[in-house]
Amino acid sequence: MRNQVLIVVLGPTGVGKTELAVRLAQRVGAEIVSADSRQLFRELKIGVAPPSSENLAAVKHHFIGSHSIFENYSAGQYEIDAIKILTEIFETQDVAMLVGGSMLYIDAVCKGIDDIPTVDEKTRKYWNEIYREKGLEFIQNKLKELDPKHFNEQIDIKNPKRVIHALEICTITGRPFSEIRTGKIAKRDFEIIKIGINLPREILYNNINERVDKMITAGLVEEAEKFYPYKNLNTLNTVGYKELFEYFDGKISLEFAIEHIKRDTRHYAKKQLSWFGRDKEITWFLPNEEEKIVDCLRKKKIFF
Repeated sequence: MRNQVLIVVLGPTGVGKTELAVRLAQRVGAEIVSADSRQLFRELKIGVAPPSSENLAAVKHHFIGSHSIFENYSAGQYEIDAIKILTEIFETQDVAMLVGGSMLYIDAVCKGIDDIPTVDEKTRKYWNEIYREKGLEFIQNKLKELDPKHFNEQIDIKNPKRVIHALEICTITGRPFSEIRTGKIAKRDFEIIKIGINLPREILYNNINERVDKMITAGLVEEAEKFYPYKNLNTLNTVGYKELFEYFDGKISLEFAIEHIKRDTRHYAKKQLSWFGRDKEITWFLPNEEEKIVDCLRKKKIFF
């Protein structure tokens, strides 16, 4: 049996993963499977910073603009779909690449996630309406009542999407979400090599701020305005859009909305680094250390 390897290139938003990953993929001769939960959506062009048309032409990508914001798509479904794509790739190639910064998507492929039941539309609509009517604090308290372990130990309680999902699972199963999440690591038929990309924090944050400014210049406000009628979709509860929806609601000025996008993106990058920092399988590099990464891969018997 051939030795099949998945090279994972991960890191915080704004660090420069895309350009580096494309160059590595060209050198290795690999296709790229995106692990970005926002670049998945075809309608979102500016605020999700998708790979350029040149990058998409240079290397075959999967899960870029593959789904609609009007679809309900979960990390669990991504695991099924991504493993299917990787299986197909490995039928003819020995190396593939997983590239992105969405923590749950990366874990879904590398470790597997628990077999969480599919949430029916009635339950999803119910909890989203409760959230809209009564606010975050109410649903936080409800989750604390139904699943104190998940509330206290496992969840980002400031993220309404995560709180709502936990409540949905509690509702349809009649059990605490924490009981269903076993954390059992799935066995994969391929070797996994994790390459982390990072920058000194000051430089990373400056990159993030500059990228947001470029998005605004490129028309992010106009793009967000187009999706304002659908602002309650879970898929649009994301940095870069939700702040502008507050501006359209008249709650904050455009200047504040832009500053909030920068702030929230920096917070997300910090969260990513905290998450990845717990994974001892990751070897870290600067984005300009391409040759060091190549040497690392060669030492791990990846020859190109």
